[in-house]
Amino acid sequence: MKRLVFIALILLSLFEGMAQDTLVLNFKEYLGYVKKYHPIARQAELQIGVGQANLMKARGGFDPKLELDYERKQFKGTEYWDRLNATFKVPTWFGIELKGNFEQNEGAFINPDETVPIDGLYSAGVSVPVGQGLWINDRMATLRKAKFFREQTVADRDLAVNTILFEASAAYFDWLQAYRDQEVYRNFLKNARIRFEGIRKSALAGDLAAIDTVEARIAMENRELSLEQAKVKYFNKSLQLANFLWLADNVPVELQENVIPDISMDEVIDTTLEIGGTPLDSFTLENHPKLRSLEYKVAGLEVDKRLKANKLLPRIDLEYNFLTETPELINSFVTDEYKGGINVSFPLFLRKERGDLKLAKFKLNDARFEFDNAEVEIRNKIRAIYRELESFDNQNRLISSIVTDYQTLLSAEERKFSFGESSLFLINSRESKLIEAELKRNQVQNKYYYAKAKLFRSLAINPKNL
Repeated sequence: MKRLVFIALILLSLFEGMAQDTLVLNFKEYLGYVKKYHPIARQAELQIGVGQANLMKARGGFDPKLELDYERKQFKGTEYWDRLNATFKVPTWFGIELKGNFEQNEGAFINPDETVPIDGLYSAGVSVPVGQGLWINDRMATLRKAKFFREQTVADRDLAVNTILFEASAAYFDWLQAYRDQEVYRNFLKNARIRFEGIRKSALAGDLAAIDTVEARIAMENRELSLEQAKVKYFNKSLQLANFLWLADNVPVELQENVIPDISMDEVIDTTLEIGGTPLDSFTLENHPKLRSLEYKVAGLEVDKRLKANKLLPRIDLEYNFLTETPELINSFVTDEYKGGINVSFPLFLRKERGDLKLAKFKLNDARFEFDNAEVEIRNKIRAIYRELESFDNQNRLISSIVTDYQTLLSAEERKFSFGESSLFLINSRESKLIEAELKRNQVQNKYYYAKAKLFRSLAINPKNL
């Protein structure tokens, strides 16, 4: 009966199962919740509204404007003046402003140049800048920059969403590794308990020395200690994962103990992160959100530079208005009756304007340098990650082979022990090496997933299918 009880108990371990029901939190489902409900992801969506509001504000510079000016003075029975001036202005793109005006003045002390017909005087005309402000002005520049800013907010939104999804993915991978490590220790604790019971009963039957039970108990207690440490780590990683889970009404979600990660990550990670089927020689940076954001930034600064350069020109504003008492008659607008003028201004030294232009050029060059540097960094980072992924493919293959070999050695040692040709010390030694190998495999797999997440971040993908 030598060691028969011990062998029987080891075989029984193959049929043990966990009684507790568990719920699997799928990786794609998890990232979908993060993208939809996480405060930072929702905050990123607000940037789109900011860009639209900024564009609306800039377009307001071209809104027609109605102005009304009325004043009246009467003192000791004398009407000094009664003035009414109503103006309707329509700004246009090239700095030209269309204007319609109605003026009516009465009173004993109005200026002679304010004398108009009793029913008022109508005018219709145009104001044209022929120097500064003709090809570009503050309104035009503001609207152009607002359009670029709106597109930049879309790119910045994608970057912000990509960043939070990358961080959430890293938390999920750490949670998965902690779960796998915990299961490794749980399975080997189960084996250690079975082995201890088998050796204890064999010792009681006189087949083994009593001291062997001490060594078996030490091995079992070491496994219990490692499992407790793994449980603490798994609990902490669960809390870190819960930081990314929120409900629609901004309520954080508490992860329940029976929720576990999806261990079949290899099948879903590429499709979830939308990085599958993209070989190194086919990726392009043309639509990369970071580069698009910098492109719009450069475009906005180029508009600003043009505006500052335009301000070096003299300001020359021409105005011409037709005058009539009967605006309902088109032929009453004749060139003989008009009001016109010219306004010229030009700073002598242009120190402010030249300083503003230099600053605008510095900012533009700085943005261009930033764009060139970012383009090279992103390209090289992506190439490095592709190389890293190739290495991890080999590492995963090697570590899986190592685990298989250690498992073979342990099984052979247990078989030799059952025949009395080995010792418990050698079994524990083989088992420790197998545990180290399985933990190493979990670590390599986690680094492999993390490298895929880094590729996802480097490509700045905002998944459309989450």
